[in-house]
Amino acid sequence: MNAKFASRTIEWPTLILIALCYLFWGFSTTALAGFSPALGVIATGVAITFHSSLTHEVIHGHPTPHRWLNFALVFPALSLAIPFQRFRDTHLDHHKDARLTDPYDDPETNFMDAADWAALSLPCRLLLSANNTLLGRLILGPLISQIFFVGSDLRAWRAGDWRVLRGWLWHIPALIPVVVWVWLVSPLGVLAYVIAAYIGIALLKIRTFAEHRAHEIAAERTVIIEDRGPLALLFLNNNLHSVHHNHPGLAWYQLPARYSRDKDRFLTQNGDYRFRSYAELFARHFWRAKDPVPHPLWARGWKSRS
Repeated sequence: MNAKFASRTIEWPTLILIALCYLFWGFSTTALAGFSPALGVIATGVAITFHSSLTHEVIHGHPTPHRWLNFALVFPALSLAIPFQRFRDTHLDHHKDARLTDPYDDPETNFMDAADWAALSLPCRLLLSANNTLLGRLILGPLISQIFFVGSDLRAWRAGDWRVLRGWLWHIPALIPVVVWVWLVSPLGVLAYVIAAYIGIALLKIRTFAEHRAHEIAAERTVIIEDRGPLALLFLNNNLHSVHHNHPGLAWYQLPARYSRDKDRFLTQNGDYRFRSYAELFARHFWRAKDPVPHPLWARGWKSRS
């Protein structure tokens, strides 16, 4: 998963959305925030979520043939939390499908080794169990994922992975324009912006909540959510997640047509792991966990099958 998937032409729909994203972020942090701070915070959170979706497009080689330009287009760290280079490296590692949901080798998994789970204190296990409901993922997910992310990066850095330090150092200049804007231009203030960033990451948790499940066959671990509403646009059709994993070089606007064309093949391949809409996902898992925290197959000596 590398530059071979880069766009060979300029993808104007994505470029237009990037421009609109920054315009909306600027409006929500200034004029809208001045009119209503609450609306400003919520709208800024939505803009941050959308910026993250666009950053995901950039990681997969869009929207121009020039890698440096693509990176520059999403350089400002609107979410404050995740350095771009660390998001890029861990996400591309996640795309090694044979490792999906692996408690050790999938950097985006929420599963744990059963032995690690058993070693946790009761309060930690209760928090992580709550985090496996959709409500818990919205409220607790941004904080818990950030703690695990930073902890993992610290361990990797101490083990000699200098990509980690480089990624965090590049995060500093990416934060500067955002902090300066919030401090000098926006009426929101720093605390309100941090809340907006938390909301933005929480909205992303809706997308990631059901993306993968534990299954012996790697191809049957990745979901299809057949939603074409506002959340699908906010997530740039990444709800068609099995399509994205099969064709990571496709631009966001190409995914629905590819799914429609090969729907039966995708659903056969992923074992019909799908939801009709995000409304169905909320109805089924808002209060009830979709998965246990300890990996249900890993505990039995799990061996991945492609």
